[in-house]
Amino acid sequence: MQYKDYYKILGVPKTADDKAIKAAYRKLARKYHPDVNKGASERFKEINEAHTVLSDPEKRKRYDTLGPDWERYARPDAGGRSPFEGQEVRFEQGDSGAFSDFFRTIFGDLIGGGRGGGGFRDVEFGDLGGGRGAEWSPGGFAPSPGSDVEASIDLTLEEAFSGIRKTISLELDEPCTTCGGSGHVNRNPCPQCHGTGWSKGRRDLEVKIPAGVDTGSRVRVAGAGARGSGRSGDLYLRVTVKPDSRFERKGDDLHVDLPVDVTDAALGAEVKVPTLKGQVSMKIPAETSSGRQFRLRGYGMPHLKGNGAGDQIVKVQISLPSPLQPREKELFQQLRTLRAETKA
Repeated sequence: MQYKDYYKILGVPKTADDKAIKAAYRKLARKYHPDVNKGASERFKEINEAHTVLSDPEKRKRYDTLGPDWERYARPDAGGRSPFEGQEVRFEQGDSGAFSDFFRTIFGDLIGGGRGGGGFRDVEFGDLGGGRGAEWSPGGFAPSPGSDVEASIDLTLEEAFSGIRKTISLELDEPCTTCGGSGHVNRNPCPQCHGTGWSKGRRDLEVKIPAGVDTGSRVRVAGAGARGSGRSGDLYLRVTVKPDSRFERKGDDLHVDLPVDVTDAALGAEVKVPTLKGQVSMKIPAETSSGRQFRLRGYGMPHLKGNGAGDQIVKVQISLPSPLQPREKELFQQLRTLRAETKA
């Protein structure tokens, strides 16, 4: 049997992780798909074969360890049966020798333990093929979970302040429902996904955004990611809070500039202040200068973790009447004269 270098076929090093293997496969599958590249069907089959082996942890382990002979232990024969099917192999505690060490090295994690463990259970080699996308657990092969997915979501400051439910649309690459992600049906390329094992899926999801999120926050929606043969992955939403024309956010505090009439600033007054909870009244003392700041406790953004909220910082900006009426000009002139006399 001719040995195929699956790493060379996909163009990745032997140290490549699952993400790199998947990325390389998708790139090549798009390039050599028969619908795109006529006459590349054999190359496309090689790419699919390499991905099928290297994307499966157990097949890859046996391929890396056994080299050219890996298929003798991992692939059924032409009749669809494992070459060892029906033969029971038992490893007893205390076995020694190169043969038992060899099988412990290759299949030890599949048959209940490793060297020095408390013995091995009975296993038929016909059970070792495993399904694509399966992971080994103490109870046997378990379905593999789907991938986690990231998406972005934009919010207004008001939405981030109160929290909100929003409907978002996602387009995901998911295992083909026709072939279950294997890429083939009855050993022929899947007619739905054309052998890639993946298909586009669109979903509309209603997600709940908690109060207090900020730009850079990530919101996890469990089970809303890509589907797998087991549980679905999770969805992570990257939040961006759009700038607001009235308020500047610094941490959980909100800052606002408040125009105050010059007479109110000079004599003191009760003024209206905008907040994200609505307008509130605030007293400013006489002789308040422009730039002076006042704190409204608890009127800032809710703390994302824990109770309570930040504060709102109100900065006074003295405003002059414009245009000045003749009588107002006369009064300001009198004030100027009075101030000059006082200084003298």
